[in-house]
Amino acid sequence: MVMFYFSGTGNSKYIAEFFCQNMKALCYSIEDEIDFSQLITSEEIIGFCYPIYGSRVPRNMRQFVQKFLLDFKGKKLIIFVTQLFFSGDGARVLTDLFPDDYVEVIYADHFFMPNNISNFFLLGLSSNKRIEKKFLKAERRIIAICNDIKIGKVKRRGFSAFSKLLGKIQGNPWQKDSKSVDLVPRSMEEKIAKSVRVDQNCTVCSICVKACPIKNLRIENGSISHNNNCVACYRCVNICPKQAISVMLKAKPKWQYKCMK
Repeated sequence: MVMFYFSGTGNSKYIAEFFCQNMKALCYSIEDEIDFSQLITSEEIIGFCYPIYGSRVPRNMRQFVQKFLLDFKGKKLIIFVTQLFFSGDGARVLTDLFPDDYVEVIYADHFFMPNNISNFFLLGLSSNKRIEKKFLKAERRIIAICNDIKIGKVKRRGFSAFSKLLGKIQGNPWQKDSKSVDLVPRSMEEKIAKSVRVDQNCTVCSICVKACPIKNLRIENGSISHNNNCVACYRCVNICPKQAISVMLKAKPKWQYKCMK
């Protein structure tokens, strides 16, 4: 078994690594520079773990699936989703990227994790105690999942008709077409891709440039510019030492989310 994850600020990374430690499985970020094709073809079970955005799969994870689509044929999948609120079919929607009967999902689950959207006034930073509580709950759930998988129990959260309907209602404004790999014109995802703002507090330290998972940020003429390609992972917002970056909303972050290590 091998698991591939994308994590903006650490929640999905934590889930993926804790699961793989318990299952003695391989674990890699889709940002790693490795031979993914060889890994996929050599393993029977492939795991995915990602944060859900607007009830849709992050664009860079969609592009990862497309790039290695032929290698996934006939594989068994385990799909984990980290979410702030109920996403409906956050795990199921990944299967829209595959042809019918192309893969077999043997386990899928959703994990409620701490908020990392640090520039929306209605979503504040949880206390350390509440954050720790969520992580401990997730760990207990993962241990139970590992036991299920070891005895061959199949569970597919988010695959019911109700979950699919809820996911569609929430997801259509974000991406419109869940089968689309790239940005859909006039979607929220396309609008947010252009939403990065850097204020006068920026010292051009380049931390955000190095950290961006899709190389959207760059230094140009002594300041930080972007390529209108943001995936809204909030990594740059939460690591900027001057809290000078905002995404999606114009508001500056008043706090930053630091995932448990």
